[in-house]
Amino acid sequence: MNTERLSVGAAIVKFLQNQYIARDGQEHRLVNGVFGIFGHGNVTGFGQALEEYGGSDLPYYQGKNEQCMVHSATAFAKARRRMGTMACTSSIGPGATNMLTGAATATVNRLPVLLLPGDIFASRIPGPVLQQLENPLSQDSGVNDCFKPVSKYWDRIYRPEQLLAALPEAMRVLSDPSQTGAVTLCLPQDVQAESYDFPVNFFQKKVYAVLRNSATAEIIQDAANQIQSAKQPLIVAGGGIHYSEAEEALRQFAEQTGIPVVVSQAGKGSLLESHPQCLGSVGATGNLAGNQAAVEADLVINIGTRLSDFTTASKSQFQNPDGRFIAININPMDANKHGALPLVGDARAILEDLSQALSDHSVSDAYARNLRDWKSSWESAHAEIVHPDNAAGPLYQSEVINILNEFGDENSTTVHASGGVPGDIHKLWNCKDSMDYHSEYGYSCMGYEIAGAMGVKMADRNREVYALVGDGSYMMLSQDIVTSIQEGLKITVVLVDNHGFQCIRGLQTNCGGTDFGNEFRHREQNSQRLDGEFVEIDFCANAKSMGATVFRAEDRDGLLDALAKAKAETRTTVIYIPIRRESNILGYSWWEVPVSDSSNLPAVQESQENYQAAKKKQRYYY
Repeated sequence: MNTERLSVGAAIVKFLQNQYIARDGQEHRLVNGVFGIFGHGNVTGFGQALEEYGGSDLPYYQGKNEQCMVHSATAFAKARRRMGTMACTSSIGPGATNMLTGAATATVNRLPVLLLPGDIFASRIPGPVLQQLENPLSQDSGVNDCFKPVSKYWDRIYRPEQLLAALPEAMRVLSDPSQTGAVTLCLPQDVQAESYDFPVNFFQKKVYAVLRNSATAEIIQDAANQIQSAKQPLIVAGGGIHYSEAEEALRQFAEQTGIPVVVSQAGKGSLLESHPQCLGSVGATGNLAGNQAAVEADLVINIGTRLSDFTTASKSQFQNPDGRFIAININPMDANKHGALPLVGDARAILEDLSQALSDHSVSDAYARNLRDWKSSWESAHAEIVHPDNAAGPLYQSEVINILNEFGDENSTTVHASGGVPGDIHKLWNCKDSMDYHSEYGYSCMGYEIAGAMGVKMADRNREVYALVGDGSYMMLSQDIVTSIQEGLKITVVLVDNHGFQCIRGLQTNCGGTDFGNEFRHREQNSQRLDGEFVEIDFCANAKSMGATVFRAEDRDGLLDALAKAKAETRTTVIYIPIRRESNILGYSWWEVPVSDSSNLPAVQESQENYQAAKKKQRYYY
């Protein structure tokens, strides 16, 4: 057997350079590069190997925060429809645990990312080393064990030859759409530098095929029979439509059958809002039309969605007493939720087979008229929301979203994740392209927006990419502005400033509480509350100090001008927009947030009564 003597670090680099993923005859690199921040846990091991062997086949990108690195890798994988990802390397201790939030974000969203955290010495001779967490019950323990519950595959490499089993298994999980998420290989810093005679064939090209498996003919026919007998069927389209590249199959199926489509956050863009069959968003952040259809649907066809509480309005959205569910999903767990008839397989393949089984079926004329009426009512409400009577004062967030939506085109992508933005943009955004809306709402992770936008730009450098971010999230993670400039990855950060965590303040006050702890205010002398003047934060100076071009916009014309100038820029740009603290958008559904049942405050008591009344609408399907 031919062998090559390499360090563990070098073996990982050479192995990753030859891993590919393929679908429909098209091959893509599985791991397209490595984000990293070097420290004593990886710089002389894996870092040295990247320097010697990496090159253009596995380029290195310098992060500024380990959490940001994972967000960028996750966004890259999402923009590539899971056909490729990035790796992230860190030192031991805080460098590693900084990646935990990113790992959870990737796994919750079913997106692949490879994590290579440094670890303590396998030899244990110099321990306890700097940044080591000691456990009196076991020497085989460390902070990297924290990755186990947020990883789809986890391993610790104690001997070089263990790579022969661990690396192929890691690639299998990364490339499997039914299992994918964060994959963590913990690398003790001494083992990274140890060498072994690896078989040469271990470094040969390997292609992991993603198959388009359909459900069995019997289950397809069972689903077709249920659809034919339904009077008011509804499709809930999730992110799996995008990952399967099933947008065209969904469009044809909807047109053929007349069944309307509503979308989750991840499913936005799977059918454009301009299409007659698309009613838009559904659930706790849903619009008037989508939620009306969901309330009355007697058959809900879930495609590529994991049915989070926002999509189901905490299981209160689907109210038809005769309601049933069909689920098309690559993941068996998701396919069986809500007692659904599970069609486990590829969304495109199953939709194509269902279309054949329903070749002569369409919804009734009466139902089609209802759909047109619901859609028309929402379009009227939408126009009032995005064009409020706002002659004086700052812009509403709804106006900013609409202006950005109107300005963008089919070659732009807007990234968002947290705060009040997702609830507003899910309702209001009218997609022009299947990939112009990029939402991280599985984990709704504050700080994802800017790092995520950079990952989207890396996936397609020809797209104009916007990060729509609130002031609270900006202050959590904005340092990758520097990395975007360093790498020539031009993005436009649209920063809306409402002086605090106003989304949660609204939730707080709507549930009977008073304004407490959510706005960025000074504490007055001897006060128990942050109820003084607003803290003045110069976001423009901050962004400029990191190298960004900065514009300030305070009205519609100013924002349009800033967007035009930003598009003409070749470097990362920040557009700062002071907005109103309050929202002008009604909610069209419910979301379960517990309210105290023993408060002495009248407003909380009233809210508790409303909470209990709303809970009675929750339905359970098995």
